[in-house]
Formats: sequence, C-alpha cells, structure tokens
Amino acid sequence: MEAPQYVAARVQQALAEDGRTHELGIRVDVRGDQLFLRGQVSGAEQRDRLGQVAREIAPELHVHNEIRVVDVSAPGEDEHLD
Repeated sequence: MEAPQYVAARVQQALAEDGRTHELGIRVDVRGDQLFLRGQVSGAEQRDRLGQVAREIAPELHVHNEIRVVDVSAPGEDEHLD
C-alpha cells in the first residue's frame, strides 16, 4: 500500500496538471481510506471537476470534497482618494 503522503502528492500533482482543473491552491490530506480536498475555488463546476480528478487518481479512497465556492463578483464602484 502506498504511503498517504505519496498519494496526497500524486493527487495534488494531478489537480495542478490536469487540463480540466489546473488548480494549485487545493490541500489534499489522506487519512486511512479517506481523502480530503480543501480550499477555495470560484465556481461549483471547478469544485466538481476537482473531485472527479481526485476520484480518478485515487479510486480506492473515499473522496470528501470540502472545497468551498467563493463569490468572485465584479468590483464595486471606484474608490476615490482625496
């Protein structure tokens, strides 16, 4: 059985290099047969794709996608400094 830190590193590399995700800011933790994805993304589709890639790379683990979707809205009005 592969050491948890190697599985986590393999999944993180896949999340960074996979053409569907290209995501560097996601933390991957492996505990026993559980894999946890944590971090923030700007959309639910990206969150789902990250979970999908993790499941493909580590199908023997139960993936917990705890990635939060944050609102990235357009900036408000200009700030004027006097």
